[in-house]
Amino acid sequence: MSEENSEFFNDQEKIFLLKLARETLNLYLKQGRWPEVIPDNPKLIRKQGVFVTLKINGELRGCIGYPLPVKPLYQAVMEMAVAAATEDYRFPPLSPEELDRLSIEISVLTRPKKVNRPEEVIVGRHGIIISKGYNQGLLLPQVPLEYGWDLETYLSHGCLKAGLHPDEWRRGVNIEVFEAQVFSEDDYNLRADQA
Repeated sequence: MSEENSEFFNDQEKIFLLKLARETLNLYLKQGRWPEVIPDNPKLIRKQGVFVTLKINGELRGCIGYPLPVKPLYQAVMEMAVAAATEDYRFPPLSPEELDRLSIEISVLTRPKKVNRPEEVIVGRHGIIISKGYNQGLLLPQVPLEYGWDLETYLSHGCLKAGLHPDEWRRGVNIEVFEAQVFSEDDYNLRADQA
């Protein structure tokens, strides 16, 4: 994530957010309640876009987020952790029994900005938001790297995510890019089954 767009989070801040997401999922799935926490670190209270990704054995299990800075970061992380576990239409709701096998990844986003040409998208650096009319699709910057996509494949999948024809980006769509600082429990050996 480039310096002009957003401050980098240090290890202590990343670990706080990962542990907060984990605690939120534990409390919500097992007791139906939320943690009561308000951090005193101004970087964690600032409004920022964020996605929470849940994986089991390296496979996607849920991913939902706020592309725009609409809530304080710590609050958005809590809400999106629960949403990824319970509201991602691609998966059944997460069960408490799955928590021990779950790995949590957080992507803190910069504010999206419009690009004028598809060639301006940098694979591996930029996440994309593709829109046309009422259709919109978002892919995080780590996605094309995980699948080995080139730029054309990345843009085609962005169009598919938006419910458009995969070649629609050649005919004209609105493309916005953003960057993300991505970190996961695996980076810090925080998962329950790694303790």
